[in-house]
Amino acid sequence: MRTPNLQYLYLQKPITLVVFLCIISILPWIILGDFSTKGEPREAAVAISMLNSGNWILPHVYAQEFAYKPPLAHWLMALFSYPQGYVSEFTSRLPSAIAFCILIASTLMFFGKRIKFQQAFISVLFLLTCLEIHRAGMTTRVDMLLSMFIVLGLYRLFTWEDNMHLKGLPVVIPFLFSCAILTKGPVGLILPLLVFGVYLLILNKYDLLTVFKSLFYVGVASSFLPLLWYIAAWKQGGDNFLNLVLAENFGRFFSLDGLSIRYNLGHENGIWYNFQTLLAGFIPWTLLFVFSLFGIRWSKSSQSLKERLRSLWIRFRSQDKVVVFSAVAVMCVFFFYSIPSSKRSVYLIPAYPFIALFLVQYVLYLTEYRRLVTRFFAGFLVTLISLVLFVLSLVMVGGIDLEVIVGSFTTRESTLEIVRVLSQVFTSPSGLTIVILLLNLVAVITVWYQLFKKINIKILYATIAMTFAVNMLIDGVVMLNLRKATSSRSFAEQIMKAYPLNEENVYVTNNLLKYPNLYGMNFYMGNLFHDIDLESPESGYLLVPAKSADAVIKEYGSRYEFVHLTSTSNYIADVRDKIVLYSFWRK
Repeated sequence: MRTPNLQYLYLQKPITLVVFLCIISILPWIILGDFSTKGEPREAAVAISMLNSGNWILPHVYAQEFAYKPPLAHWLMALFSYPQGYVSEFTSRLPSAIAFCILIASTLMFFGKRIKFQQAFISVLFLLTCLEIHRAGMTTRVDMLLSMFIVLGLYRLFTWEDNMHLKGLPVVIPFLFSCAILTKGPVGLILPLLVFGVYLLILNKYDLLTVFKSLFYVGVASSFLPLLWYIAAWKQGGDNFLNLVLAENFGRFFSLDGLSIRYNLGHENGIWYNFQTLLAGFIPWTLLFVFSLFGIRWSKSSQSLKERLRSLWIRFRSQDKVVVFSAVAVMCVFFFYSIPSSKRSVYLIPAYPFIALFLVQYVLYLTEYRRLVTRFFAGFLVTLISLVLFVLSLVMVGGIDLEVIVGSFTTRESTLEIVRVLSQVFTSPSGLTIVILLLNLVAVITVWYQLFKKINIKILYATIAMTFAVNMLIDGVVMLNLRKATSSRSFAEQIMKAYPLNEENVYVTNNLLKYPNLYGMNFYMGNLFHDIDLESPESGYLLVPAKSADAVIKEYGSRYEFVHLTSTSNYIADVRDKIVLYSFWRK
């Protein structure tokens, strides 16, 4: 696309440009990529069950286990899959991809009206290219959809106060938070109400009764629709459903013990984990922030700590309302998710649009007043990527052998399998691989060219474009081929053809306290697994991870005879192991 056309889109159609960039950054890869994690096929199986059983309230998924999470994301997956009659990787990832595009576009619209447009535009480019948001927009999970509803609801709450002074609650606000609750539970309402309540208190514009009534009205109006689903699901699932809801929503948050569930809540980390994931999630832009710290001159202040805090508070209160609101959102999200012992990087996604605002303001300050920092960062990044491209070019022409090099440092089978796959990708590159490598080469040359010029803002834009190209290399070459090589698809297709497996005779264990679950195999075999403990069958076929095989045979050997039939020849990523198929019959 010619530069004048890009300038026209930036000046006249910025939303169109941003949505276009969102689409080309993720759409091809959500179509082509297999499942190779536990979470994606686990969520997609819910949509399969909805389509196959017609139960859209509390469908059964992995081995007679019912889906305890609220169903909005799965409804959308099933809806997008309905025209083709089956759930695919693409249709199950589509809700996250659409939420990603809407979140980015809405952030540009919200900030673009309230701060300098260049700041708003670069902030969404940072969101589009940073690791966490980009990854979440491409996966079959509920987190991106939840974050979109929460963030859009926060934008509307800010506008409600700013334009209407809390008069006449707009219906879109409870609708957004109802959708958030129906995506992942009460957190979809509690978190944004916490943010808005703290913001109203800091404004000091309304009395406590008005603040309480506003939060109460939003909470009640947002709870009506989700409550209908919870009641319907409770009627189907009974006490087992209530136990799982309490475990997932309150047990996970308050770190409760003694819950009547057959799995660990997991993801237990200390408070520093949230700092680490924020730094990692905003890569590569947090590197620029880290580099800038080395040149700061720290001056001693004659003020006491109390005086400095008071001065800081006064300066904070005097900032523009959108800045205050964004700061409150960041602090509240971070505080909220620091309470539970269970922590995951995706939990912090609702804070990312607001963090991007401050990060971009700081980066533009560096670009204008500390020019060497921007240039050093761009130089470091382009040098690193140039070296990677040089190494890949040597692999392509046979100049080096990655398998031999890595093999001299480790004998770990999973690592060697990954290296073997990547070596094959670059020694025999496809047309797509070559095109993406050429795009990266052009992006690298552009950054090197701009480094010899004087305009720092162009260096920043060129670095953003290079990051965009690198993401394409990771998604379209590295991860695309790794997912294909380490997914369960080929083994599932192989055994379905070779053995008389059907909806009645395929069994697994379903006790995560003892054995891993085979979510990828379950998806690619059509969600037909049965729990061997619940059904106690006379005969059938059993799938287990290879490392668990001896323990399973020992546990069930007193009741059944087992015959080894086949196993995967490759490492399966979602179980981090090989998978074994047995036939069995009762003794």
